[in-house]
Amino acid sequence: MSSLTDIIFLLLIFFMLTSSLVKIEPFELPTSDAKTVAPQDIVVSIDRAGTWKLNSMTVKQSVIKRAIQDKIREAADRDAVTLTIVAETGVPFTNVERVMQIAAENRVKAMIATQPTAK
Repeated sequence: MSSLTDIIFLLLIFFMLTSSLVKIEPFELPTSDAKTVAPQDIVVSIDRAGTWKLNSMTVKQSVIKRAIQDKIREAADRDAVTLTIVAETGVPFTNVERVMQIAAENRVKAMIATQPTAK
């Protein structure tokens, strides 16, 4: 029984450490009840002003597809790459959809970042 407790404790520490490494820009995100925590290998941020960022570096919208593909190629384990989409509230969903299509074309997982709902 103590080994199970040790494993749970180690998992708790792992998730606490990885959650502190999240690279999300400080702006208003959509809210959600979901409590999924996943690795963030590639982060695409889109704000209302139309600024696109790839892992905190500003990228033109016209070259976002090539930039994402380059990051996927650079990944150590291509099959485990997760693309996180951080879109500010009010960003047209077509922009989010475009990033999701890029992820689908490259066969990587895509997630949309949200804020927890206040209870």
